[in-house]
Amino acid sequence: SRRNWLFAGSEEGGRTAATILSVIETCKRLGINPVAYLKDVLTRLPNAKTSQIDDFLPDRWLALQSH
Repeated sequence: SRRNWLFAGSEEGGRTAATILSVIETCKRLGINPVAYLKDVLTRLPNAKTSQIDDFLPDRWLALQSH
């Protein structure tokens, strides 16, 4: 897909796509369903306190799901 990323729309769009894909691949590496993770995080994030932001990182999110 290297060629496809030449047409991300803009430099900022390319950075955004890279960030999202990085989060998705991290989820996969940790055995997290990326759709379930993103649905939960994007639902809860608007009401979260600044001090809670680290809890939304995939590895910490997974640990909190086990409790």
